[in-house]
Amino acid sequence: MKNQLKMTRMLIALELSALVLITACSPKADVNPQAPSVMASNVKLTPEQRRNLRLYQVAESSFRKTVETTGVVDFDNDQATSVLAPFSGPVSRLLVSLGEHVKRGAPLAVVESPDFAAAISAYRKAIATAQTLRRLADLDQDLTAHNGVSKREADQAETDAVNAEADREAALQALVSLQVPADSIKAIQEGRSVSRVDGVIRAPVAGTVVEKLITPGQLLEAGSTPCFTVADLSRVWVLAQVFGNDLEAVRVGDSAEVVTGIGENTFSGTVDNIAALVDPDTRSVAVRVVAKNPADFLKKQMYVRVRIHAQKQSTGTLIPVSAVLRDDVNLPFVYEVQPDGSFARQHVTLAYRTGDQYDITEGLKAGDEIVVDGGLFVQFMQTQ
Repeated sequence: MKNQLKMTRMLIALELSALVLITACSPKADVNPQAPSVMASNVKLTPEQRRNLRLYQVAESSFRKTVETTGVVDFDNDQATSVLAPFSGPVSRLLVSLGEHVKRGAPLAVVESPDFAAAISAYRKAIATAQTLRRLADLDQDLTAHNGVSKREADQAETDAVNAEADREAALQALVSLQVPADSIKAIQEGRSVSRVDGVIRAPVAGTVVEKLITPGQLLEAGSTPCFTVADLSRVWVLAQVFGNDLEAVRVGDSAEVVTGIGENTFSGTVDNIAALVDPDTRSVAVRVVAKNPADFLKKQMYVRVRIHAQKQSTGTLIPVSAVLRDDVNLPFVYEVQPDGSFARQHVTLAYRTGDQYDITEGLKAGDEIVVDGGLFVQFMQTQ
């Protein structure tokens, strides 16, 4: 009896061991490490819940783009004048500082130039020669009337006098170009001596000294050494960088805003030039905006933001910004109404934002109906 009970227990233990081995070796149908833990499905709402939603029917719309980019302030080269040295010699004194406002003709620097002595000497000689030859020509004219000299000799004397007078005028213009003071020129013409004349570099236009390129002691070469830049800063250029598809919307004449980010300082402007070449480093196109600059607030090399308001009409599929939500990986989507009345996620591609609307290039078409208010509630219901 004991032996039979012992045998029965052994059989039961063997059967249990076999069952454990079979179970361990069998595949588990409900374990799939690659399967998502939550399967997204359409959301169905009650009529009362739907009343809390606001729907929108997608349609093609027309709009004007506002291209936002960055830019750098520069002088308006149409209103900036580079001052070259009008004579040679070393700089003795600088008379202005950077940022100083000057009037037309204001002195900028003093130069010890030998050109003045040479020009004054040439003018004195030209005056004396012209006076002498004129007297001789007039005398020959009188003698010709009394057959004292031939007409040919008198004509030659007149020609010599006219040439000398032309040389005198050329010498005078040389002094004027050197900006010799008028009272000094008058003294020379009257035969009086003049004190030493220093070369004074003067502002050719009224404006602000925005560049000072020389230092005391520097040797200048007439006509080639740049000394100063004087600019009218009442308006400036802003060189904006426009990329890709935005370039198609920008046209000469478009209005623009220049935003400095310093307080509320925003300046109005107009697009007046679009570069013909692409920058090989940034792959952008330079768009020049002429902007008003009250109180000279905008400075050269200042970084600013630029908004260009396109005049050209664009068309696209616009939806309200409130309709766009983000999934777990930050991809944009909307809830689209399905034929059975449920709501399904529809991923979209956002192209351009104008005000409180997005232009959608992929994911929706005209006639589709989407949720624009209450999308977060639908998303909450979908996760329940």
